[in-house]
Amino acid sequence: MFFWRKNQVRTRFAPSPTGYLHFGSLKTILYDYLFAKQNGGKFILRIEDTDQTRQVEGAIESLLKTLKWVGLALDEGVFLNAGGKAAERGHFGPYTQSQRLKIYQEYARKLLKAGQAYYCFCSSERLENLRKEQEAAKKPTRYDWHCRHLTEDEVKAKLDKGEKYVIRLKVPENQEVEFTDWVRGTVKINTNEIDDQILLKSDGFPTYHLAVVIDDHLMKITHVLRGEEWVSSTPKHILLYAAFGWTPPEFIHLPLILNPDHSKLSKRQGDVTVEDYRADGYLPEALINYSALLGWNPGTEQEIFSLKELIKAFDLRKVHKAGAIFDREKLDWLNSVYIKKLPLEKFVELAMPFFLNVIPTKPERRVEESLRPLTKGSLDFAMANAIAPLGMTKEMVRKILALEQTRISKLSEVGKGMEFFFTEKLDYDAKILVWKKSPPKADSPLAKNKTAENLESLIKELESYPAGEWDKNKLEEKIKNFIKEKNLDNGSILWPMRVALTGLQKSPTPFEVADILGKEKTLERLKNAIEKLKSNI
Repeated sequence: MFFWRKNQVRTRFAPSPTGYLHFGSLKTILYDYLFAKQNGGKFILRIEDTDQTRQVEGAIESLLKTLKWVGLALDEGVFLNAGGKAAERGHFGPYTQSQRLKIYQEYARKLLKAGQAYYCFCSSERLENLRKEQEAAKKPTRYDWHCRHLTEDEVKAKLDKGEKYVIRLKVPENQEVEFTDWVRGTVKINTNEIDDQILLKSDGFPTYHLAVVIDDHLMKITHVLRGEEWVSSTPKHILLYAAFGWTPPEFIHLPLILNPDHSKLSKRQGDVTVEDYRADGYLPEALINYSALLGWNPGTEQEIFSLKELIKAFDLRKVHKAGAIFDREKLDWLNSVYIKKLPLEKFVELAMPFFLNVIPTKPERRVEESLRPLTKGSLDFAMANAIAPLGMTKEMVRKILALEQTRISKLSEVGKGMEFFFTEKLDYDAKILVWKKSPPKADSPLAKNKTAENLESLIKELESYPAGEWDKNKLEEKIKNFIKEKNLDNGSILWPMRVALTGLQKSPTPFEVADILGKEKTLERLKNAIEKLKSNI
């Protein structure tokens, strides 16, 4: 069942330029790429743009930019040139279907001449009425062969009158069509269940069925990987290969990606395009890693795969038949792993566009306009302009981002909940400064007084620390020694210190925050906290 051809493996992805790259398409592209690379083959990109009404301007360039971003290099076909425009390379072009119309028309005429196809002159009105009649009678909707047996003279007369026509495949009666799918095994269907499909439309453009067969054959595609929704179309393609006298490629129909409720992954239930995830701060390595696991199991405990590791480990025989459930939490976890693995300077470069969005002096910035990697010069310039009015330094920002790198799952979370670093005066209720275990009651005047005393004692301690030794590790060591010497519990000092510095009950450790704020700002916020407590007693 599973075999490789003796000639070079050639896979292809053939999208329509109708929008952004769906996550399911990314999985198909990745599987195409992995299979080609592990077999020393070629991965081709072809553009299927024969349905001119559905085209979206700029969609091809957007697709190519996204493929470049995720790191899947094309061997042949349509690619981005140095000017950022779609171009072609390879020996089997054109690779854009709208430039191949004469080829399709020529092969359609060959089918007519061989008696494998026929002219159909039925109007759209007649076909619509036929469909309604069949639906009313609860019969399958299909063409009724009205033009299938027209004589040559009748056809010629209609052509001479200039009647519009399409060309249909003459499907043989009562024959068994059989093919082997690498995922689903042997698939059989009787031709009586297959409609006489249209091959060439009245505008001279081919249908998907004719174009895909001709293109795959002429471009020497050996393995066709596509979504399982195309299983029902494959018998039609097998018939076309037979009509031309060609050998079909191998077929691999991949399971769909499903929402948690088992419905097809759709925009209604969340982001579905790769561009959506990029704008939300997911790394390309995480998206590739996760895409590989959507429908394929390596058979080991390994979950983190580089692209090189995937090329080595991927096996089409381990692709699941059932649809893969899209697990956002799993993707978030994978993304957090890749974020933590980044060198700090690279993380700062990637995170800065998102971080600048949460700085209050730049509310008009949009992440989408800032996604391109920033050079060091432009990064420094952007940081200087954004943070100067806040009294922050570049070193402070880098420390904040270093802290964020350990806790976020996507870049869009950078700075969320960290606004206290660049807020001039914190606004919080004095009650939350009191440690909940403070005797006799946390909200009593006695407890507030005691908290103020503890903070005053802490200030005296911190004032003695040299500015040159002000870092989170030394602060933690010294403050904990201070707590021990004063015979206090950690909560009575560290809790009000945390709240005083952040205005929050949940935040990074007070040592990390104090390190970033610096000695002067730390002491200032602790003094403000004491004033809050005393004014609320």
